[in-house]
Amino acid sequence: MQNYTAIIKYIILSISANTQLQKGQQCLSRLIKVSSCITGEVGAMLEGSLGGNFSHITFVFGGFPELQKHRRLLALPFSASYLTVLLGNCLLVYVIRSVESLHSPMYLLICTLCVVDVLVVTAIIPKMLLGLLFDWDEISLAGCLTQMFFTHFLSSLESTLLLAMALDRYVAICQPLRYAKIINSSALAKLLPFALVRSGSIMATLVALAGSLRFCGSDIIEHCYCDHMALVSLACGSTEKNQAAGLAVIVFFVGVDIPLIFLSYVKILSAVLRATADGEERWKAFHTCGTHLMAMMCFYLVGSVTFLSHNLNIPISTDANTFMGLVYILFPATANPIIYGVRTKEIRNVFFRFFKVRMKTIRKVSPAGKGQT
Repeated sequence: MQNYTAIIKYIILSISANTQLQKGQQCLSRLIKVSSCITGEVGAMLEGSLGGNFSHITFVFGGFPELQKHRRLLALPFSASYLTVLLGNCLLVYVIRSVESLHSPMYLLICTLCVVDVLVVTAIIPKMLLGLLFDWDEISLAGCLTQMFFTHFLSSLESTLLLAMALDRYVAICQPLRYAKIINSSALAKLLPFALVRSGSIMATLVALAGSLRFCGSDIIEHCYCDHMALVSLACGSTEKNQAAGLAVIVFFVGVDIPLIFLSYVKILSAVLRATADGEERWKAFHTCGTHLMAMMCFYLVGSVTFLSHNLNIPISTDANTFMGLVYILFPATANPIIYGVRTKEIRNVFFRFFKVRMKTIRKVSPAGKGQT
């Protein structure tokens, strides 16, 4: 009888233990569900706090994909172009600053243009050369947005300077008696903040809109620098505001500056043709104005195509688009010292006098020169 009682007690204890185990398992499963919910909410909060750009914090430049095997050879012409830009523009700035007779508004505008050209090329080419030579193609999102701002800001600033130079020549030729009153140091002092605010405010808005996007797709920028639409095309959300901002930039700068520049040169040509009947003088006027306009049209046309290629779905290969983006930056910076420096009579004469003095100094310092004296 006692054995039966012991067996019954054992069975009752087993049943109660199983019941408690089941309750414990149920509590544990509830805790797991609660913890997963908390983890999901925390993750959502972290995602929101990171502003939506958490997916890609670094990008890789993928310019010239068809020429990857020859990327190190590509560094040679671009290095030569960069050195040419530095040498030509810095030399022109030095000459204008050194000669007091060249401190007039026109030459100060040329000097400012040279400085802008050096800065915009420096914002792009050194980083690109490091990528071509050492495969340092990565760039952070913050670095990309910074490069984008300075590239487009300086390019738009150059557009404003070209417009100011065209208006300066118009006043000098068409309104010569009023030139000193209209174009003076006060006018230049007003032009500088206007140009900075105009370019800075528009490009800051453009970059801010690009920085607000969420980049969760590819991390390869199909360019050799952070072009606006090359980065925006990687966004996985709506980019309608960015495309509209890109079009607004083209309209605000190209749509305003080009007609005013073209009209200024038409007025200049008309005034020169009325003032002289000499065929050679007329040819010089056509040649000078034509050279200026062709250089400007190359700057504006190539820049507009590269800027709008994504907006208008223009079928351009990555290699061609990358090359045009570099031409848009390098060509004006290389040609401007020649167009506005060497081809300008006053600066050309100063160049000749400057080098003659330098050559005489070198001959006097050299041992041969000492022997002759």
